[in-house]
Amino acid sequence: MEFNVKKLASDAGVFFSRAMQFTEEKLGQAEKTELDAHFENLLARADCTKNWTEKILRQTEVLLQPNPSARVEEFLYEKLDRKVPSRVTNGELLAQYMTEAANDFGPGTPYGKTLIKVGETQRRLGAAEREFIHSASINFLTPLRNFLEGDWRTISKERRILQNRRLDLDACKARLKKAKAAEAKAACEGDAVPDFQETRPRNYVLSASASALWSDEVEKAEHELRLTQTEFDRQAEVTRLLLEGISSTHVNHLRCLHEFVESQTNYYAQCYQFMLDLQKQLGSSKGEIFSGTFVGNAESASPAAATSPPAVAAATLPAVPTIPVVPTIVGVPNTVAEGVLNPSEVKPPASGTRRARVLYDYEAADSTELALLADEMITVYSLPGMDPDWLIGERGNQKGKVPVTYLELLS
Repeated sequence: MEFNVKKLASDAGVFFSRAMQFTEEKLGQAEKTELDAHFENLLARADCTKNWTEKILRQTEVLLQPNPSARVEEFLYEKLDRKVPSRVTNGELLAQYMTEAANDFGPGTPYGKTLIKVGETQRRLGAAEREFIHSASINFLTPLRNFLEGDWRTISKERRILQNRRLDLDACKARLKKAKAAEAKAACEGDAVPDFQETRPRNYVLSASASALWSDEVEKAEHELRLTQTEFDRQAEVTRLLLEGISSTHVNHLRCLHEFVESQTNYYAQCYQFMLDLQKQLGSSKGEIFSGTFVGNAESASPAAATSPPAVAAATLPAVPTIPVVPTIVGVPNTVAEGVLNPSEVKPPASGTRRARVLYDYEAADSTELALLADEMITVYSLPGMDPDWLIGERGNQKGKVPVTYLELLS
């Protein structure tokens, strides 16, 4: 118990000495040991790295999980060292709703078939999103978090120790300075010639004794200064080595950043491919879907509804850019069937053609179709009796059918 009390008293004295030194430095009443410029640059670089790493980490978490409640839940699971439960992505939830809706509407109806196709694509998009979030969390977020919770905490701890060592060093310097000033003052008083008629000799004896005491105090202060200087230099070297390790941290974060970009690129490439496949599926079935009106029971539909006027049927179709239809082309009857159309034998009309820009790459399925490259310009026109989802496209001497959904029609 006595040892603990003494240690507590000693620690309290050290804390009071540091507090006094810190306060006097802030008030400009005490000198402060300055670190060299290189060390100051290392400190500034470390602080900058920590601040930006925190911001990048937080914003990446928002990007991967926009829901703040879900982020808080994941944080709590992580702190409790428990596995985060699997969470359904928005795409997967949308796919589930579309599939259930298709079952209610009838999977054999045009709307039900389309819901199933779009729902399957949404499920694949949700799975790709889940894989991207998992990959980004492991390859990017985890290294950033490990730096903040591991390396940076060690650096902060050593910096606090260095700050305390500096305060101890400056306090020892101040005590030594005061002891030397008092010793010099006592020495001046001891060197004076005594006047036994005006002053009692006892005062000169006390002055000589005070001078000896201050000499001992100076020696003690110098010894403490050497010890604190050694501790300060040792701690400064340890802190310097840790701060110089920030360069290795940047290299590691750079590698993680490349992995994050690669994961994000793969994710968006998968999404793009999934949507292209869906667009092809919807484009190929568009003519079949809109060939008649949506009727709950096709067998009970009246003949009048099946033979509705063209104006009524057109009202149910989505608006599409109009293509000039060639009224009459030599050698081609007005009721051209898609299956027997030979584009190579079709001559372009003298008027009624339009220019179009290709939006996506398209591979020709057979010799009657024209392969397309994204961003190229072609000439298009329609023929009487053609499927409204297809046009005749020309590029130089090449000619063939092209899907409307892959084109941007220009005026």
